[in-house]
Amino acid sequence: MSGNGPLVAIRNVVKRFGSIVAVNNVSLDVQQGEFFALLGPSGCGKTTLLRMLAGFETPDSGEILLEGEDLVGVKPWKRPVNMMFQSYALFPHMTVYNNVAYGLREDRLDKQEIDRRVREVLEMVGLLGLARRKPDTLSGGQKQRVALARAIVKQPKVLLLDEPLAALDRKLRVEMRLELKRLQHEVGIAFIFVTHDQEEALTMADRAAVMNAGQVLQVGTPQELYELPTSLFVANFIGESNVFTGSLKVAGDDVTVVGAERAWRVSAEASRRVGLKDGDAVAIVIRPEHLQIIPAASGQETNGLSNTATGMLIETAYLGSMRHYIVELDDGTRVMAQTQAGHIFDSLTEGTRVSVGWELERGVLVPADDEALIEGAGLSGAL
Repeated sequence: MSGNGPLVAIRNVVKRFGSIVAVNNVSLDVQQGEFFALLGPSGCGKTTLLRMLAGFETPDSGEILLEGEDLVGVKPWKRPVNMMFQSYALFPHMTVYNNVAYGLREDRLDKQEIDRRVREVLEMVGLLGLARRKPDTLSGGQKQRVALARAIVKQPKVLLLDEPLAALDRKLRVEMRLELKRLQHEVGIAFIFVTHDQEEALTMADRAAVMNAGQVLQVGTPQELYELPTSLFVANFIGESNVFTGSLKVAGDDVTVVGAERAWRVSAEASRRVGLKDGDAVAIVIRPEHLQIIPAASGQETNGLSNTATGMLIETAYLGSMRHYIVELDDGTRVMAQTQAGHIFDSLTEGTRVSVGWELERGVLVPADDEALIEGAGLSGAL
């Protein structure tokens, strides 16, 4: 394999459990030193894929390559990977030091080498002073660090993490996201982690694969997945969206989405990005922060917006740094707008007549053929 090839290459992997296809023809690359997330709802196949990387499950077909070497058939303990479990799986009768040293002793390393590496990794995770403690005397965050230290002390080429923060309370989860990211940069090991938490993936991952029903729908950076989704499922699974459906009409660079009530303009680039053509059933995705809201009686101009509609503000919510607004348009469609707290229109009250709209380039166009997958995933507006 060439030196600039992927560290992990998953090629056309399929895994079935009876009649259920848990992983359906998945192909992915993970680079050296990358923090990579497998993101999706429960039952989407992400944990099964992680277990196949670890060697706990065997694919029915396809290849799993690590530095060009096929891992299929290699026993879990012979793979240069390690797995950190959600339950931590610490030995309760052993000290922190001995929990971390256990795998090195099983590998029959020299005592001095074991001591050097254990102390080094305990210092890295901030637990050197707790080396003689037992797990039952530790907090949840400290147990998390012990499990992480035990996983990285063997210096694997890839560390696999299955919902690593799920057992922690919200405040500690936020702290540990930063801690995991710092440690991953420090040790330089590729991390592949499974999560259903979109905020966790957006915060920690260099790239993420969004999965559903055993398939990978899109791979990209957090910014790409949020700002340029290629499907309705991705748009609604990652963040909240306003969704307007209709039929695509293309006349040169004049592109519109025509619904039952009216047509919305979109950029020609938006239609070309996902290979859509005239007559296709499509959806426009507008993030709430890109939907501008203007009181009808304010005298503010809406000329800079490519698409506008009028309606009534029916709900407001203060969420610390942000304010959310729900507007019912005159055709009955409900949309969501979001502004920074302290915005000029903070004083808007329910029952106010408003105009809403967005700039042309803010409309992301996706196929509308996966609408059934997004039920309950976000706010949708039908034309």
